[in-house]
Amino acid sequence: MTVLPDDGLSLAAEFPDATHEQWQRLVEGVLRKSGKEASGEAAEDALSTPLEDGLTTRPLYTAPPDGAAPDTGFPGFAPFVRGGKPEGTTANGWDVRQRPAGSDPVRVNEAALADLENGVTSLWLTVGHGGIPADGLARALDGVYLDLAPVSLDAGAGYAEAARAFLAVCAERRMQPTAVRASLGADPLGHEARTGEALDPADALELARAAAADYPGVRALTVDALPYHEAGGSAAEELGLSLATGVAYLRALTEAGLSTEAALGQLEFRYAATADQFLTISKLRAARRLWARIAEASGAPEAGAQLQHAVTSPVMMTRRDPWVNMLRTTVACMAAGVGGADSVTVLPFDHELGLPDAFARRIARNTSTILLEESHLARVIDPAGGSYYVERLTDELAHAAWEFFQIVEKAGGLAAALRSGRVAERLAATWAERSKKLAKRREPITGVSEFPFLSEKPVVREPAPAAPSGGLPRVRRDEAYEALRARSDAHLAATGARPRIFLAALGPAAAHTARATFASNLFQAGGIEPVHDPVSVDPATAAAAYAASGADGMAVLCSSDALYEEQAAAVAGALRAAGATTVFLAGRPGTAEASVDEYVFAGCDAVAVLSSVLDRMGVQA
Repeated sequence: MTVLPDDGLSLAAEFPDATHEQWQRLVEGVLRKSGKEASGEAAEDALSTPLEDGLTTRPLYTAPPDGAAPDTGFPGFAPFVRGGKPEGTTANGWDVRQRPAGSDPVRVNEAALADLENGVTSLWLTVGHGGIPADGLARALDGVYLDLAPVSLDAGAGYAEAARAFLAVCAERRMQPTAVRASLGADPLGHEARTGEALDPADALELARAAAADYPGVRALTVDALPYHEAGGSAAEELGLSLATGVAYLRALTEAGLSTEAALGQLEFRYAATADQFLTISKLRAARRLWARIAEASGAPEAGAQLQHAVTSPVMMTRRDPWVNMLRTTVACMAAGVGGADSVTVLPFDHELGLPDAFARRIARNTSTILLEESHLARVIDPAGGSYYVERLTDELAHAAWEFFQIVEKAGGLAAALRSGRVAERLAATWAERSKKLAKRREPITGVSEFPFLSEKPVVREPAPAAPSGGLPRVRRDEAYEALRARSDAHLAATGARPRIFLAALGPAAAHTARATFASNLFQAGGIEPVHDPVSVDPATAAAAYAASGADGMAVLCSSDALYEEQAAAVAGALRAAGATTVFLAGRPGTAEASVDEYVFAGCDAVAVLSSVLDRMGVQA
């Protein structure tokens, strides 16, 4: 009897290792069954997913051919890929930073105290336009222990006034300057990106000199990349523009008399965290690596890591079925924490609908609490580190971002690139390409373009103050579908019914279910109510069902290719005789020789189709 070693893998020990080529041959077989002929690398390419910035997600990641993975260093040491602190977030977790919204200091104070009493560890306050007035800051912070809860200010053009008001509150409370911990939020270039208004950076430089001299726990400037993310920028563009902003501030600060180390210590960076968890993780890791490279080139290789504040993406938030936003922000928060963000803000699920209510704020702050206390995400530093996929994506994203950063620098720096329109043009082109994917549902939006719920009760919130505008646009993934749904809502209010389309399901369930489900989701995404008939076994049955449906002149045939060949022409003719002005077929053109007017299929421009259907139904734009 052979005794195998007790190594935990003994059952597999005598089997040879599988090779990459063997795996590719198995993939070839799977593709062949789906009608695709590809071999070797081409088979692997067929399963790859293109991303923005020229990047690609491969279906399989293994060790590099030479066996040497890139050196990412250790946490707390340059290039800080694995984290900015040697202990990571293992001691206390990441800083849970929430943003009490609104312009009433009393209500902001109530929200802030409720948040701080229930797990939040720092506050992000909007002061001035869209937020509380600077002279109301003391009331908004009434009862807040500023030595325990750091404050981050966001005041746009009024950053100097807001900073002075905050420091005055600290002085009134007789706080020692060394005990004050805050981010004063001066961001002249970010404000220009938001509004188109250029600001004199003199006040920001003066705040930085004062902070560096007297307030060791205060950072004066914020490098906010959200304006570029919210304008439709890609991950690499967001990173590249944040680097260009940081370098511009670094130059100005050192010219104003600060040492390079002191100047680096005056900056905090803000990035968007999306529901694409791996891209978010890699983006934050790449950002620290890139900023470490800039610090090294500036002569301060030991200056420390980039301080990061991650905010769940407003672009991904939807107005329809907003409850799904809870799931999006949970994934984004997890990715931000795993990616090593120092502070994380989870936007409430009703963020896009107005002022969040108490329930929404509670869910937002509890998202971090669950991930920290129940999922234990902070117990391991850089838990995604060492993943061949994450490491490669981090590296590729860093190179793409650095390339774009160099383009901006060659254009004269960020200020020049903003004022010339080059930044706006680049981001608009990126968003146009992404919009095509959204329109074709290649990038699905759950609850909006996929599995919409037409009978949902609208979530109504008190209107929020208007956000700053005038510079780069603010885009949302759901905007095209939201416009269609708004047309449907107006039609419902005017007529008492939504626009309707008739789905003629031919044959047994096995034949029509997949395409009927597809068509139902497609038309509901535009606010068009699908009306299903009993299974149409003959043209007369289909015509009678259409006549009783209340459909607005539109019908869709849903079945298998074989049944289309047998029945589609006759059923389409019967539907027209019953009053249908347009007959669609769920399937690609050429699926069957049928007398239909149009085809709907996976990959068609859903937004264009739905807009055209609403036009023909007489639903006003």
